[in-house]
Amino acid sequence: MTPDEGPAALRIGEVARLTGTTPRTIRYYEEIGLLPGVEGRAPGAHRAYREEDVERLQEVLRLKDLLGISLEELRELIAAEDARAALRREWRSGVHDPVRRREILEESLSYIDRQLALVRRRRDEIAKLEGELSSRRRRVRDRLRNLKTDAAARP
Repeated sequence: MTPDEGPAALRIGEVARLTGTTPRTIRYYEEIGLLPGVEGRAPGAHRAYREEDVERLQEVLRLKDLLGISLEELRELIAAEDARAALRREWRSGVHDPVRRREILEESLSYIDRQLALVRRRRDEIAKLEGELSSRRRRVRDRLRNLKTDAAARP
């Protein structure tokens, strides 16, 4: 057993089943930095994952599905969330210096603003698509109504 392994350690196949993805996807996400690699693993040794690794993967998959974003955008979103988590840990550790407290809050705000910009960009793209589809539906319905009117007018 490696140092990361404990009674709750999971292998990659178990994590894949729990999250509804594949071991290949998990390995790829580790490779591109969306998921942390398993530290201290000897080459060829089995990967061992903790509950927090499963939770992170579930969040990554949820964001990718929900927002329909590229892996680069997803990486940006996750990096901002990781930075915010580090700032939360620092804040909760009991920072007393008012200057640093302000810096933590301002940094956190900038990360949230970046995340919101990405989400809003996606929302705007979806709204635009919705508008286009609604317009197409109106045109098709108008044509259908015209066909019915034309058919009724014929003897």
